[in-house]
Amino acid sequence: MDATQDKRLFLIDAYAMIFRGYYALIRNPRLTSKGLDTSAIFGFTNSLIELIRRERPTHLAVVFDVGQASVRTDDFADYKANRSETPEAIKVAIPYIHRILKAMHVPCLGVEGYEADDVIGTIACKAEKEGYMTFMVTPDKDFAQLVTDKIKIYKPGLKGGDIEILGVDEVKAKYEIEDPKQVIDFLAMMGDAVDNIPGLEGVGEKTAMKFLKEYGSIENLLANTHQLKGKLKEKVEASAERGILSKKLATIICDAPIEFHQEQYDLETPDFEKVKEVFDEIEFRRLYENLYRAFAPKETIVVSEVEVTKTSKGTEVKGQVTQLDLFSTYEELDQATSTKSTIEHNEHLYQFVDNPKAQKMLVNNLLKQRAVCFDTETTSLNELEAELVGMSFSYKKGLAYYVPLSEDQGEVLQTLEIFRPFFEKEDLLKIAHNLKFDYKILKQYDITVKGAMFDTMIAHYLLNPDGRHGMDYLSEVYLNYKPVSIETIIGKKGKNQGTFRDADLRTQTDYAAEDADVTFQLYELFAPQLKKEKLEDLFFNIEMPLMVVLAKMELSGISLDEKWLAQESIDLENDLRQLESKIFELSGEEFNMNSPKQLGEILFEKMQLDPKAKKTKTGQYATSEDVLQKLSSKHEIIKHILEYRTYQKLKSTYVDALPSQIDKDERVHTNFSQTTAATGRLTSVNPNLQNIPIRTLRGQQIRGAFVSGEGKKIISADYSQIELRLIAEISGEENMIKAFQNGEDIHASTAAKLFKIPLEEVSKTQRGQAKTVNFGIIYGQGAFALAEQTGLSRTEAKQMIEAYFETYPKLKEYMAEQVSKARELGYVETILGRKRHLKDINSNNFVVRGHAERNAVNAPVQGSAADVVKMAMIKIDQQLEEQNLQTKMLLQVHDELVFEAPIEEIEAASKLIKTEMESAIETQVPLLVEVGVGNNWLEAH
Repeated sequence: MDATQDKRLFLIDAYAMIFRGYYALIRNPRLTSKGLDTSAIFGFTNSLIELIRRERPTHLAVVFDVGQASVRTDDFADYKANRSETPEAIKVAIPYIHRILKAMHVPCLGVEGYEADDVIGTIACKAEKEGYMTFMVTPDKDFAQLVTDKIKIYKPGLKGGDIEILGVDEVKAKYEIEDPKQVIDFLAMMGDAVDNIPGLEGVGEKTAMKFLKEYGSIENLLANTHQLKGKLKEKVEASAERGILSKKLATIICDAPIEFHQEQYDLETPDFEKVKEVFDEIEFRRLYENLYRAFAPKETIVVSEVEVTKTSKGTEVKGQVTQLDLFSTYEELDQATSTKSTIEHNEHLYQFVDNPKAQKMLVNNLLKQRAVCFDTETTSLNELEAELVGMSFSYKKGLAYYVPLSEDQGEVLQTLEIFRPFFEKEDLLKIAHNLKFDYKILKQYDITVKGAMFDTMIAHYLLNPDGRHGMDYLSEVYLNYKPVSIETIIGKKGKNQGTFRDADLRTQTDYAAEDADVTFQLYELFAPQLKKEKLEDLFFNIEMPLMVVLAKMELSGISLDEKWLAQESIDLENDLRQLESKIFELSGEEFNMNSPKQLGEILFEKMQLDPKAKKTKTGQYATSEDVLQKLSSKHEIIKHILEYRTYQKLKSTYVDALPSQIDKDERVHTNFSQTTAATGRLTSVNPNLQNIPIRTLRGQQIRGAFVSGEGKKIISADYSQIELRLIAEISGEENMIKAFQNGEDIHASTAAKLFKIPLEEVSKTQRGQAKTVNFGIIYGQGAFALAEQTGLSRTEAKQMIEAYFETYPKLKEYMAEQVSKARELGYVETILGRKRHLKDINSNNFVVRGHAERNAVNAPVQGSAADVVKMAMIKIDQQLEEQNLQTKMLLQVHDELVFEAPIEEIEAASKLIKTEMESAIETQVPLLVEVGVGNNWLEAH
């Protein structure tokens, strides 16, 4: 075995890794329930834990910059002067990261006046003399100058990508040099924009590489400038002094005032309890399990010198932990170090009520209450096949009742009759978490939950749309209470997982009653918050009635024509084979179409379609859709490859997958989530029927498989340009409002105004460009994106946007108002008061701030469209019921609603649907709905 295996030191460049973690999550930041941005903490800590798990270092330290790097600013006052201010999320992260490292027993290093680079360089050189193999954990290229046989760069992979280790050979190959130390000369010649190192004038990366090959160093280059020619000679000579200074600035110092005491760097077992304390505070859950697994030994080792005692607050560990497997499973560790209260040490009275007489007394008691939380326990999460195992009820913190139900379904119906008055009492508020599930389960047993309802999951969604809404999570965050996990009762997911019915009565009681108790406590917290945030109307008049509408839709499902799909599968397979032949003909050889590696080699090495083609972290060429789209004008092969991918996705995701989603009633039942999209839009899952691509004829064909039952037809009703109509409405833009009121084609009307020509002279191209601008403005598109989409130059696109705002001045005012409102309040609102919180609206980072500003404009428009569709769905459902029609609402897909109606109701139902959709809310701008009828969804749309 290599001796260095026992002496492996990892030195982490703290700020480089913290920034990297933060920017990796910039598009989807992690927020706590209180709005704290934990992206930087999570990114850094996750990388650290993964490093420990993967590499098992023997020694480890994290190195921070401390104060100003006066060793360089003394020489050059503008060193790093161009750096933008540190984002707030990183400033906030540092104290937490220090606390985590302290709890993990990982030393934090830094020397006042020196950079982290210098400290890492110094320790790496000293460790090398002690026989250590040192890995500098950083994405920073400057460190390449320190690489030797015993010192390497360790670059962690981004977003799950592979790590990269750079040794002497890799550095030499990368910079085309003879010695890693020449990296200093490389940086000195070309400068470094990140650190504001000036470099030589007129010298970029390629020229620097060329000079290094010829002269070996900057000093040698400057001694031979007579060999250079023209302007370059003048520039290099004029900036010679600057180049020598640049070399000094770029040189990492290896004799900073810090000693290498190896015992300080030993990787130790963390203080799990202290780590848990910080992780709980910032709501990291899975990361704690990852930490435990990172330190868990490969084989079992006996623990010594440890005393474990039970206390009222949990398990206490005393003594010296000398081995790593104090707990044989993560669950034991989690229990022992939890700072949260659990069922074992929480005052509660959970009773089971298992005979009819006592159950009648319980119902009488429940009917006297103002608000009661209930929960159902079932054998499955699929409402269509699930059987009820029990029900629980709570109306006071710490008090809950559990009603176990028989395996005999006839007896279950008898017990449910006792509880029918509770479920049907109109003026009793029924509370549940994910109430739609319980509603659908009870509906299968002919029990309809009526009257006022309160879903704690939806309540939290309205209060914090970007957060997580699971009951266990909310309990830990808001109640500091850790509920019993279902997996501890029925086992982990997989073929051996049991059902709730297998558990004994006491276990069932504790688990089910606890759920009802916890949910009731969440209701007591969230109800006053909804009032305070003025969200009660939206909650009680839109989201809760909509929940019932969605439950009915999901239970109805929609019929699928399997023969249609089988034929479509054959047709697509034939198309794929033909496309494959065409692609092979154009490329001149056969290859695996599904291998990005092989495709990249064909396009970029053999066909040379892009000399600047980028590679992914794994070393293969990037061939994602956006990469290929940009190359579509280079060669006709690209068009066929994109088409091949589209057909393949259609086939695997829909045509071949949908038949397996058909339930026992021979219909497909999707689920509509009210709590997924932060904008307020509904999302369809299991299966997702909102994402069937319909811009292509091939995609549209799939809709032909969704058919009506016998004696019925499919009705499709679709809002026309609802987002454009709503932005005109919200902004009060008269020119746009008039165009809609006059029934004009809005894109042609916009083109006529933009190009200052009569409406009848607008060309198809001009209309297309105006359409792109119309929709682009809603999404905050700039000149660069517009140019890419329309084929205009950047200047033309910029001029078009300016002309657009001259045409619609109120729109520009509205957009500015939305951003300033968001800056002041921290959120924006839809027509019905739905809030979208924008924590980054005042960020100093222009990328992050720009993203929030675009959302400030777009969220009220998208959210208002969602509100309108939801209002329409509620009104249509009410009217269908009042008029006693058999027509059923089946699907909601973006701005479209799909119904199934008996043939004799087609006329009445179509009129009702159009009327209710067009008058969902009162607007100046007419809301226009197009209604179609057919034997299947394709014909109707």
